[in-house]
Amino acid sequence: MTELLVGTKKGLFVLEGEVGAPFTVAARAFAGEPVEYAMRDPRTGRVLASVTSAFYGPKLWYADDPAGEWQQAAGVSLPDGGDTALERIWVIVAGEADGMLYAGGDPGVLFESHDGGTSWTLNRGLWEHPTRDTWQPGGGGLCLHSISTWPGDPDRLALAMSATGVWLTDDRGKTWRRGNEGLVARYVPEDTPAEEIGLCVHRLHRAPTRPERMFMQFHGGVYRSDDAGQTWTDIGAGLPSDFGFPLTLDPVDPDGAYIIPLAADTDRVTPDGHVRVYETRDAGASWSPRGRGLPQRDAFLTVLREAFDRAGDDAAFELYFGATSGDVFGSEDAGASWATAATRLPPVYSVSARR
Repeated sequence: MTELLVGTKKGLFVLEGEVGAPFTVAARAFAGEPVEYAMRDPRTGRVLASVTSAFYGPKLWYADDPAGEWQQAAGVSLPDGGDTALERIWVIVAGEADGMLYAGGDPGVLFESHDGGTSWTLNRGLWEHPTRDTWQPGGGGLCLHSISTWPGDPDRLALAMSATGVWLTDDRGKTWRRGNEGLVARYVPEDTPAEEIGLCVHRLHRAPTRPERMFMQFHGGVYRSDDAGQTWTDIGAGLPSDFGFPLTLDPVDPDGAYIIPLAADTDRVTPDGHVRVYETRDAGASWSPRGRGLPQRDAFLTVLREAFDRAGDDAAFELYFGATSGDVFGSEDAGASWATAATRLPPVYSVSARR
């Protein structure tokens, strides 16, 4: 049995089922409110959700049973006295230390929890970074959307932020440095001064079995790093579009990655109405389309950055993604074939899978 936590424009849906048959709605929470992201902590089973209230703004919630009572987490706020508002919490990630969780949001903020998500504190090293005044938002805001831990080492962390690029720390977030060498912003004129270029990273993941290897979906480019995010190489050749948001990785093969290209730049739908996941098995030297079972005609879907995930940490992993059309698709054979897991949901913002 696989569980999907699906964040949507109109609440959180907990889906359960097996690939090849429709999933059932096992629970629903926060009806009518946008749920940006939800995840289940693999260490404790606790479910955490980011909810953006039209009246109270973004909050983090937690529950041991998503069908039961939810509690609001403490500490999700910016320092008093400033003129900047907390706009959204984009993602929640389990850390490497016991009880540690991270949450990233807009305006370029990182929150940390040391008690499994009950309470949170602002990472001051990033919030007070001396270059913050020069940071530029992307189209979706100044969003910290990707958090990549280093397996077994709680001191090392990589972040991606739109549109300031990649940030790295080796001291649990006390200090931060950029990791943007090799990224080329082809969406700005060539004569744009370097200090005015916003590096719009769309998604970032680290290979679990080779943590120095990372993959990135950029705003116009797919990149790979083999030195833990210090430098980057464009690997987008051969794709129908090098623009997109979603990205996920093979849990055991560091050469394996999956993306869902979208038509650039303002269209942001699947190219030519064909829904296809593209897979690499050679670290981006080549890409192969995987579309069997997916809509292949007049299907102009948009898949957002948090709406693509895998279930399982072995070679028999499953893949799942959801679209703003309200459809969710799943694969039980690493993307070779696909089936519809759910349809007619509200627009899907995020998918978190657990087997």
